Amino acid sequence: MHAESSTEIAELVSQLPHALRAYRFPESVTGRLGPVHTGKVRESASLAGGNERLIVTTDRTSCFDIIVGATPRKGAVLTSLSAWWFERTRDLIGNHLLEVIDPNVMVVRACEPIKMELVVRGYITGVTGTSMWHAYSAGERTFCGITLPDGLRKNERLPVPVITPSTKESGAMAHDRSVPPEELIAHAGIDPAVYRKAADAAMAIFTRGQELAREAGLILVDTKYEFGTTPEGEVILIDEVHTPDSSRYWKADAYHEAFDAGAEQSYYDKEHVRLELKRLGLTEFGQDDEREKLPPELFAEAGRRYLEVCERLTGSTPAAASGDPTARIDAAIEGFLNRA
Repeated sequence: MHAESSTEIAELVSQLPHALRAYRFPESVTGRLGPVHTGKVRESASLAGGNERLIVTTDRTSCFDIIVGATPRKGAVLTSLSAWWFERTRDLIGNHLLEVIDPNVMVVRACEPIKMELVVRGYITGVTGTSMWHAYSAGERTFCGITLPDGLRKNERLPVPVITPSTKESGAMAHDRSVPPEELIAHAGIDPAVYRKAADAAMAIFTRGQELAREAGLILVDTKYEFGTTPEGEVILIDEVHTPDSSRYWKADAYHEAFDAGAEQSYYDKEHVRLELKRLGLTEFGQDDEREKLPPELFAEAGRRYLEVCERLTGSTPAAASGDPTARIDAAIEGFLNRA
């Protein structure tokens, strides 16, 4: 590891105690908010009687459907990158972003989420049980209704990018499932025209993403998109877009050497953490909670890679937080509500 990287890792380790692992909206504003929704990474609430929603992105890191720790500065990177990509894909389809009021907080249009994820894959890869490579390496040649040729190798580029839809299941023990489009439409009760609009937009956004990533020396490998409908019936892009949490990124100049050698790529996304957990045999967690044993350097290195992707794409990175960011976030939300 270069000395510069070692210094950055040490700085990120020192920021771990201040990582935003949880957030609660202050009591001073809860009367002006609707019910709070807690996701794996985000806390969100609608404005009472309004068409807007607040989304706070934390530093929590989830792998294999479990929160495994916190990545320093991650929430700010996800917010910054999503805002950057929302602006650069707005001509392809509308999105929910209205304003960024804090490095960790977005104000978005309230809408009804469509119960699906659209995963666009440009390469065959992955380490989780839901990945295309997992199914292919087990002998399956049809994935989400798509027929794959024999002889593909892990991390190989697909002949053309493909969309593999996934259900959005609810409940603590629920797991999303990759299914063919017709099954998803029937299962979730989605209007076929709405699905087609979202799918066309997903492929256009992915194409734009690969182009801009290539200019930054990166490969946008695959990603997932979520969509919603506004009260007026408009289909829009929601959640996040092309972040290292929702996408895989590889360094373009290192791809061919690693692929030819049959080696893993250098992952600049959450796959870096997944692979390390798999190496340690921690794809499932027991009662003794092995999460507490994970080295802080693992999450600091993930943070470094997230920051590098952000800087390569946008030309800058969010400033490092000084101490606990909760008071700053509280002040930003209260300030926004007072002028809203």
